[in-house]
Amino acid sequence: MLHRTVLIEIWSDVVCPWCFIGKRRFEAALERFEHRDEVEVVFRSFELDPNATSGTDLVGHLAAKYGTTREAAEQMMHRVSDAGASVGIEFRFDIANRGNTFDAHRLLHLADEVGLQHELKERLMTAYFCEGADVADHGVLAATGAGVGLDPRAVADLLNGEEFATSVREDESTARELGISGVPFFVVDRAYGISGAQESDQILSILDQAWAESVSTQRVSGRQANNEPSGSTAAP
Repeated sequence: MLHRTVLIEIWSDVVCPWCFIGKRRFEAALERFEHRDEVEVVFRSFELDPNATSGTDLVGHLAAKYGTTREAAEQMMHRVSDAGASVGIEFRFDIANRGNTFDAHRLLHLADEVGLQHELKERLMTAYFCEGADVADHGVLAATGAGVGLDPRAVADLLNGEEFATSVREDESTARELGISGVPFFVVDRAYGISGAQESDQILSILDQAWAESVSTQRVSGRQANNEPSGSTAAP
């Protein structure tokens, strides 16, 4: 019997609202995917602003980033909030605390090693967008890690050192090699790319297509490995 696991890599940042929305839409698509039990999902690191410093004036930051007015930036936030509400996210941009996410990404790599990456990703995004937590603060990261079941000592060692720093940089380097300049970005089996927080129906369509192609490729490979012809007529 053929067995195939589809690898889905998601480049995103924990302070990216569209990444949070895209995560929810992806989860809705995956719930309807017939082969969801044969899918491996891994979150990859991507820093929207590697030079970010702590601060709460998101409207001012957004206006400066896009060269627009505060009023226009507020309208952008309203549109994002409406999109978030449609997938069950109550964004609190009024209390969100900007900060550097490098250590959060390192912590996500630790969580991946022990099977808790998805829980930590959800918790970090919720803490930042809904609770006003500073995800650059080591105390916040330590408490969040412990809250999802990470070993507190392992978390403390990571935050006090440089563990997984190389892994974060490798993810970001791979993103550049793949031409990823914005997030969220979903890569399916390194063959299909989904840019942005697409609707769940579109994501599901790509998953179905990737699965069908992967199974077809595996069948051909299996026939060739068994010295069987890849066509309908036996080789002479």
